[in-house]
Amino acid sequence: MEARFSLEAFVRRMVNVEVALAKVEADAGVVPLQAAQTIAARAASFKVDYQRLIHGTRADGVPAIELVRQLREHVGPEAADAVHFGATSQDVMDTALVLVIGEALADLEDVLRSVMANLADLARHHRGTWMAGRTHAQQAVPIPFGLKVAGWLAPLLRHRRRLEEIKPRLLVVQLGGAAGTLAPLGGRGLAIEQALAQALGLGVAPMPWHTQRDTLAEIAGWLSLVDGGLAKMAGDIILLAQSEVGEVREAGPTGGGSSTMPQKHNPIVSEQIVAIARSSAGLVSAMHQALIQEHERGTHGWQIEWITLPRMFSLTAAAVRKAEFLTAHLAVDGDRMRRNLAASQGLTLAEAITYALASTLGRSEAAAVVRAASRIAEAENRHLVDVVRERTQAPLDWEWLKDETASAGAAQGFIDRVLEALSHQSDLI
Repeated sequence: MEARFSLEAFVRRMVNVEVALAKVEADAGVVPLQAAQTIAARAASFKVDYQRLIHGTRADGVPAIELVRQLREHVGPEAADAVHFGATSQDVMDTALVLVIGEALADLEDVLRSVMANLADLARHHRGTWMAGRTHAQQAVPIPFGLKVAGWLAPLLRHRRRLEEIKPRLLVVQLGGAAGTLAPLGGRGLAIEQALAQALGLGVAPMPWHTQRDTLAEIAGWLSLVDGGLAKMAGDIILLAQSEVGEVREAGPTGGGSSTMPQKHNPIVSEQIVAIARSSAGLVSAMHQALIQEHERGTHGWQIEWITLPRMFSLTAAAVRKAEFLTAHLAVDGDRMRRNLAASQGLTLAEAITYALASTLGRSEAAAVVRAASRIAEAENRHLVDVVRERTQAPLDWEWLKDETASAGAAQGFIDRVLEALSHQSDLI
């Protein structure tokens, strides 16, 4: 990802934009055809003097001005005037940025597909692996581990849909000239903009977006959403990997050792994902600050994007790669899950027992009976079903109620829904 956003890659995309612009302007009769052909031919051998570019960026505040100067020198005086005709520096830089973002998103999507496929496999495999569902960090009711995994997968499905919705707004050409009028191109400005977009494989926005930076803030928000979704999974894994719980652990060559405690196997990959998500969430605010722009061309918001957005892409790239490793190497201890569930002595069945009794005693009385029985069962270390059974004559199947897997509710249906939603995203299978 750092290579995608490197100076060299960005400059290469700016040159591509300049070449494409000259060609479409020649097709429209704005610049000489021979000049555009010369620009295209000589751009292939164009080598940037990066020392001059860095010096020029210090002087001008943007790299585009010095880059255009060097490109004009390279193509020669007969074609120099056709380079960058009618455009402004921000046109070239914003369009280059969009091209880089498109490539970076494709990279992220490739790994995200793998993460989602891994999670789908886990959900299928563990739909019959029962564990304690937890609320407020306390054991609540029995759930299949596959349901928890489906809960990790479901937000990623939505993020993929969100990205498909964002792309048409985000991946658009920028061509407005000095103040967004394209006045130097006369009445051919809109046609040239459309042709440039087509040549670069981009869309067209309703108007130049020099100081309308919402789509860049939107993609920054998307990056943070992805990081946060992966961090929810990682946070759960950290808690489930605690020594006292021991229901999952990070397997594979992750290390996770301690300098002084040789028994330790720390969930370091999960920890890193959570750290990334918290960092990314902080950077989103900077991208929202960059929305504050002045008039038709801003003064400082643009520069905030340069500092922030590449960093966010790098962080998300690290998060999805780590998540890919984690989901492929997660060791699940189903026996430990079942033992932890059984250790509650039926307290996780309190809800199921209450609803079963309600048909005979009514909801309020049933809740009171089970609440009192729960205190006794906990104090005497007895199974909740046995305690309740002693205090009511309700004709219930008490042995069935003791089975933690009997009250599955809609858990399997929810897992099916998530897996079905994944199957509808056919490119992810």
